[in-house]
Amino acid sequence: MFREKMMSEAGTDGEKGGPPVKTQISEASRPDLHGLLPGGNASSADVSPSPAAETSGLLSLPWEMVTHIASHLPAQCVITVLPKVCHALSNVGKDSTAWQIRARRLVGSHAGFPMGPREEFDWPTACLEMEQLITCWRGQAHLVARQTQEDDEEQDRVRQQQRAAQDGEAVAEGQEAEREGVVEEEAVHAVAYSVDEGMEGALEGEDGELQPAVDGNQLARHGEELEERLDDDAGAVMEEERDHRVVFDDDEQQDGSLNQQEELEDPRYLANERHVEMAQSQTPRSPSPPPALECITLPSGHIAQVNSVLLMGGEGAVCATGSRDWNVKLWDLQADSDSMLLHTLGGQGHFSTHLGWVWCLAAQGPLLASGGFDSTLRLWDLQAGGAERGLIRAGAAVLCLSYQTDVLLAGTFDKKVSMYDTRAAEPLVKSLRLHGNAVMCLAADDKYIISGSKDCTVAVYDRRADKGLNKVRLGSYLLSMSYSDKEVWAGDNRGMLHSFSMQAGVLKLLSQFDVGHTALVTGIHRSPGSLYTCSSDRTIKVHIPCAPPRTLCTLRHQAGVNGLSVEAGILAVASGDMCVEIWRPRK
Repeated sequence: MFREKMMSEAGTDGEKGGPPVKTQISEASRPDLHGLLPGGNASSADVSPSPAAETSGLLSLPWEMVTHIASHLPAQCVITVLPKVCHALSNVGKDSTAWQIRARRLVGSHAGFPMGPREEFDWPTACLEMEQLITCWRGQAHLVARQTQEDDEEQDRVRQQQRAAQDGEAVAEGQEAEREGVVEEEAVHAVAYSVDEGMEGALEGEDGELQPAVDGNQLARHGEELEERLDDDAGAVMEEERDHRVVFDDDEQQDGSLNQQEELEDPRYLANERHVEMAQSQTPRSPSPPPALECITLPSGHIAQVNSVLLMGGEGAVCATGSRDWNVKLWDLQADSDSMLLHTLGGQGHFSTHLGWVWCLAAQGPLLASGGFDSTLRLWDLQAGGAERGLIRAGAAVLCLSYQTDVLLAGTFDKKVSMYDTRAAEPLVKSLRLHGNAVMCLAADDKYIISGSKDCTVAVYDRRADKGLNKVRLGSYLLSMSYSDKEVWAGDNRGMLHSFSMQAGVLKLLSQFDVGHTALVTGIHRSPGSLYTCSSDRTIKVHIPCAPPRTLCTLRHQAGVNGLSVEAGILAVASGDMCVEIWRPRK
């Protein structure tokens, strides 16, 4: 139906009776569509069902026009649907120029893309990833911005209520003090009046006649008695008033506590950790459209910061987490929240995975490698339920790992990059001294090893020639690195991103970018059409990997973010509050 609709729309002019529009075009600018069809008996899926398709259908248009029309279709459609329409349209997905035009439209006319060499660059994958990234994360950015604005407005309301409450308490205290002063004054007047009466009674006789004046000692005794009476009566009046006020306040407090308890038992307030007054002040939010992504938080399994996270299984089905509680845990992301935890890895008779902080993770096929501050590398077989497959003593704290098909690479605190053959009885192949300080990050392929050190250098080692090639000195040191398609992206200790080209064994610094991170860039992942970064400044950022990077979304966390992992469009984030978040497309 899709093919017939495109054919019929393209041939509308001919159906109206008018002569078909003929465009002058050279044969060199248009591919030989007949030559693209298979020889012999062509199947119905490879040819147009209309006999007039070649003269009045879509394929009669100039090839440039066909590719221009296809450029407005989603990349997923061009890659997967058009080849099923006919053999000729399948070549639209092979036109590098069309993909470059699409990429230019996605990144903008003033941005550089790609950063590395253009030769052999995977344009279809880059465009597909960029379109998916924009669809998912640009909408998420709007939701995050809206949520942030509403939270700010809510905090402003709470602060205004607190100020009003403080002002009300001050007024109430003033009124209470004024009332206490009036009561005290009335009590004094009352006692004073009784004193006057007492004095008069003392001077008058029982029959009402005026008695003779008494001597000074008697007056002194009368004065002391009256003063004692003044004090006693005034104290009694004040005590009675306080008792009355306490009873009144207790009644009010009891009523208020009952009301508060009723509000807290209301389900609307059970999920709110803020004060009840704040909950009462909230205004109902307008419903938001369902986002393209969902975020799940792994059940609390660690008791210390999670330093490393790794997605595995090809489709991000399994997640491994390494923590400062010395443990590595495996999670099934396709299971229910109550049954996500698969295993806590550990050898026979051991109460934890490592004997120190677990700092880094890497995987190759069914094997998972973990490195820690206990100066060991440990291998785990995921197909065997996480059974331990080997223990390698590295001699120093293991800070970074890269697992290739034939070798496991480890960067350690003692300035070394070590190569291990995990299949051999003696796994150590070679230790390289490429730096003058601790090795903080690693990336590799079947030809080269790229390492970043705290000595502010980046070194390249040729595995086949068994020699170091070149070294680049920076003004800061790198903590995270991602290498693919002859491009290297890395994050440093100042919050900056660095991009390099890697061609013929030569590492060349291309540019440095400030994307808004204000502290250590602890994790980075780059693919042809996506760039993810995280930082100890409590943020995760999603970008298009152009120059400068186009930031689509910034996620703010409650604690510093220690690492991230990306696979099949799924993002896993490890943080300092013992939390692991998974962002994935909503099903």
